[in-house]
Amino acid sequence: MTGKQQLTLLTATALAALAGGAARADENGASVYLLGTGGPGTAIAPPLEGIYLDNTIYIYTGGTKSTRDFKIGGNLVTDVDMTLPADFLTLLAVPSTNFLGGTLGIGAALPVGAPMIDASAVVTGPLGREIGIRRHDANIIVGDPLAVASLTWKSGKFHAQLSGMVNIPVGYYREGALASLSFHRWAEDVSIGVTYHDEDRGWDLSHKVGITFNGRNTATDYDSGNDLHVEASIEKILSKKFSLGVLGYHFEQLTGDSGSGATLGPYKGKVNGVGGTIAYNTVLGRAPSTFRLKVIQEFGEKNRPKGTAFMLDLALPLHMKMPGR
Repeated sequence: MTGKQQLTLLTATALAALAGGAARADENGASVYLLGTGGPGTAIAPPLEGIYLDNTIYIYTGGTKSTRDFKIGGNLVTDVDMTLPADFLTLLAVPSTNFLGGTLGIGAALPVGAPMIDASAVVTGPLGREIGIRRHDANIIVGDPLAVASLTWKSGKFHAQLSGMVNIPVGYYREGALASLSFHRWAEDVSIGVTYHDEDRGWDLSHKVGITFNGRNTATDYDSGNDLHVEASIEKILSKKFSLGVLGYHFEQLTGDSGSGATLGPYKGKVNGVGGTIAYNTVLGRAPSTFRLKVIQEFGEKNRPKGTAFMLDLALPLHMKMPGR
């Protein structure tokens, strides 16, 4: 599970791009960090130098209360219903397992999805009459790519990891659209993860905390605030093939939104989530691989949508430098 767990961490940050259409705080109710990916083994690195792949199928369904206003794509909307099926592909290179005493990982991720959003809006017609309309938007979109990196240290059963990612705003951005995967802003995330992994007793305890620093969307003049994300998980290793666990997270916007496009003011958001996960370890061809399913329900939201997330992840090595070569 080690190769998968490292990629899960990188995908955690990288795949966050999905949130652009799916809803996290900030502009569009969306943050660059994808909540729920810092679960079991979040601070465990691949054991060998090589190239590793992680592919995550993600489905998010959620919405907002009818009385809650949101700015999405520059539009002021209420009563939002959204569905986001997406796929996130991450490639990670491990050039050294002894860089500053730890394992170095460098990679990139790219999201592709088909967000679908329905929302209500109020427009002012002739003679000042207000008219309510219902708008639907959907599209197949390639989102912003992300550059990711990590440095991991191990001491016995304890693992510690410093990771970072940068959202590069070159994905397909539809100005004025409701459904999108691209943020059209630079953003950086810095996270610290710790894992206690005991194969003998069959337990994995993981914790991760990070801060996302958001830039400004020049198309909407919306400067999103900075975000805090905290995640924790407990997993029981049932056998060499199966493990079962629970996980949760807390997300909170530390600073308010600003800019002429932030017409709702600072609009700080927060949300919690709790769910379960099951993992299956197998061999595909000759490569050790891990499938992991996560289901997470959000609650306690403020100034943002809430929903349910389903994640199916496959992680496997493409190439490993075996000892003695």
